[in-house]
Amino acid sequence: MTAEERAVGARTAVVTGASSGIGAATARQLADAGYRVVLTARRRDRIERLAAALPDAEAYVLDVTDRAAVEAFAASLDRCDVLVNNAGGALGADPVATGDPAEWRAMYEVNVLGTLHITQALLPALTASGDGTVVVVSSTAGHGTYEGGGGYVAAKHGEHVLAETLRLELCGQPVRVIEIAPGMVKTEEFATTRFRGDTAKAAKVYEGVAEPLDADDIAETIAWAVARPSHVNIDLLVVRPRAQASNSKVHRTS
Repeated sequence: MTAEERAVGARTAVVTGASSGIGAATARQLADAGYRVVLTARRRDRIERLAAALPDAEAYVLDVTDRAAVEAFAASLDRCDVLVNNAGGALGADPVATGDPAEWRAMYEVNVLGTLHITQALLPALTASGDGTVVVVSSTAGHGTYEGGGGYVAAKHGEHVLAETLRLELCGQPVRVIEIAPGMVKTEEFATTRFRGDTAKAAKVYEGVAEPLDADDIAETIAWAVARPSHVNIDLLVVRPRAQASNSKVHRTS
C-alpha cells in the first residue's frame, strides 16, 4: 500500500469470528483483494498470528455478544467499507423435547444478537463510506428445518430475517446487504464444538461424504459477492456441496 493510499484510508473490511474456519479464510481472501482487514474474535493468539501473516491487517479481541465492547470497537475504527458477520456456531443436536435452554440462548446471543450489535455499531461508518457492504454468513439452517437442529435452526432463521429486513430498511442507502447461506462445510471446529468436544460424533457428520465444502469455498464466494459492482447486490446465495440436496438429504458412499 502506498503512502497516499494510507493517508486517505484504505478500504477496510471487518471480519467477525476470524480466528478459524470461514472467518479466517475470508480474512485471507479479502486481504488478497487489497482490503485492510480487521480481524475480530475472542482468541487473541489466533487472530494476532493471522493478522501478522497478512499484508495489511490488524487484530482486535472482541466478543460480539458484549454490546459495550462492540461499541468501543466501532469507535476505534477510522472507517468501515465491508462488514462480514461470520461469528456464530451451533451447540448440541438434541430434540426440542430435551434441548438445553442455555444452549439455545447462547446460540441466539451470538448468531442473532451478535450480528445485530456489530451491524448497528458499524452501520453509520458503512453508510458514510458511500459504498458499504454488510455480509451475513447464515446457513441453510436458516432456510429449512431438520431433526435435532431446533436451537441452531431457530437462531439461523432469526439471522436470515435480520438480513432480509435490513435490506428492506436500507433500500435507497449506499449499503448492500448480502446473505451467504452455506450448507455442509467441513472445518476444524464447527462440528466438534457442536458435539461438546466429541470428535467421534463430529466425524460422523461428514462420514461417507466425498467432498463436503471447506472454508475456502465459502470465503471465495464471499469475496466474489463483495467484489460485484456497486449496483449489483447478491441478496441471497445458498452454497452446498454437490452431495447435499437439502439439510436432510446427503449422498454418502458408505
